[in-house]
Amino acid sequence: MLELRHFHVLRAIAREGSLAAAARSLRHSQPTVTHHLTTLEAHFRTRLVDRGPRGATLTEAGEALLPHAEAVLARVGQAEQELRGLVELGSVTLRVGTFPTAGALLLPPAVRQVHGHGVRISLTEGELPALLSALRDRELHLSLVFSQPGDRLGLDEDFAVHRLLDDPLLLILPAGHPQAAADRVPLTALRDEGWIVGTTDADPCDRLLSRACAREGFEPLHALRTDDYGVMQGFVAAGLGVALVPRLGLGRPREDIVVRELDGLALTRQIGVAIPRSGVLEAARTLLAALQAQAAVLDAGAVADR
Repeated sequence: MLELRHFHVLRAIAREGSLAAAARSLRHSQPTVTHHLTTLEAHFRTRLVDRGPRGATLTEAGEALLPHAEAVLARVGQAEQELRGLVELGSVTLRVGTFPTAGALLLPPAVRQVHGHGVRISLTEGELPALLSALRDRELHLSLVFSQPGDRLGLDEDFAVHRLLDDPLLLILPAGHPQAAADRVPLTALRDEGWIVGTTDADPCDRLLSRACAREGFEPLHALRTDDYGVMQGFVAAGLGVALVPRLGLGRPREDIVVRELDGLALTRQIGVAIPRSGVLEAARTLLAALQAQAAVLDAGAVADR
C-alpha cells in the first residue's frame, strides 16, 4: 500500500541527490529511506532511482512519478492547513483566483460580504492560463475567469462556470485620431491601423478581434503587445496604435484618448466563476452568491450610463 512517507522519500532523493542526504533532510536513518524506496519500487514493479558512487538520480519512471507525488503532498498540506485553521481559529480559508480587472471591481465588495462570517481569503492573482491550471490542480477553491461566449476554457465536466456578466469590448483611439469625432467607428475604417493586443494569441479579446476583422476581409496588424490595460492606454495616447479594451479594464480613461463603440458589432467577453461541481465549501457558495450580486450592481450601473 502506498503511504505518504514513500512520496516524501522520493521527493527528498530528487532534491538532495543521494539517499544519505535525503535521510538527513527527513531526519531518518539511511536504512529507513532505503526501505521506503524499496517498498515504493515494489509497488510499481520498476526501479525508480539509480544508485551509484556519485549519488542517486531518478530513472525515467521516477521522473514520471515525481510530479504526481509532489501534487499529492501539496494537496495533503493544503488539507492540513485548512483543517488547522478551522479547528484552531474557527475560520475557513478560501483560496480564490482572479485576473486583475475583475479583482479590482468585482471581488473586493463580494469579499467584504463574507469576510465577517468566519471566512478568510487567500487570493491568487494571475493570467487566465495560470488560474485554470491552479483550478485543475485543486490549488484554488474557485476563480474568476473570462472567455468568449460558449468557450469551455479547457475545463472538464468536473467544473461548472457560472456566468456573472457580459463585459463589452470598447475601442480606444488617440484623441486626435480621424475617427475620434464619430460616435461609432466602423471596423473597416481601422483596416490600416496597428493594434495593441495581449501578450498571447490565445487572449479571448484578441481572438474576437481577429474573427471580426476576418469577416471584414482583413487581418489586424499587431503593433505592440501588453496585458496591462493602463499601459495599453498609454501606447494609444502616444499614437502607437488603437486597441479594444473591456469595459471593466478601462478604469478612469485618460484625457488624451477617446472611447468609442464599434459600429454594427457587439463584441463582448463573458466573465464568470469557475468552481468544482463536487466537494465545494459552503464558504465558496457564499462568495459565489456575493459575486453574482456585485455583478448585478455593475451591470445595472453600466445600463444606466448608456
